[in-house]
Parts: sequence; C-alpha cells; structure tokens
Amino acid sequence: MESKILEIINNIRLNKQLDSLSCLNETDDLRNDIGLNSFDLAELTVYIEDEFDIDIFENGLVNTVGEIYIKLAK
Repeated sequence: MESKILEIINNIRLNKQLDSLSCLNETDDLRNDIGLNSFDLAELTVYIEDEFDIDIFENGLVNTVGEIYIKLAK
C-alpha cells in the first residue's frame, strides 16, 4: 500500500515539475512537506479512490501521509 501511495504522489509531483520522492514518512504534511495544493489533493483523492475504492476525504480532511494510511487500513 505504501509503495502505491508513493507512486501516486510522485506522479502528481512530476506533473508539477517537482522532483520525485524516494520515500514518505507518516508525519509528512501533504501541503507543507509534499507540496500539494487543493487541486493536487483532489487529484490524489481520485487516484486513491480508483486504486483502493475508498474516498479518503469522505469523513473530513486528511493532512498527513499517516492519515491516508489509517483511512486505507480500515
């Protein structure tokens, strides 16, 4: 699961001409540490929903990578 999330985030970052990340930490903030904006978060939601069949923002905001992992583990 973690490697797929990394792949999805890197695809979004590459579309923004940002360097790809070698790893993600659970404490990484999606906006401040990873550099995603609101549009990117919407794109992230679509990719994750397609891959894992879950809307990570269904019950509120998700701010960190760790919060994504928690939502996907349910």
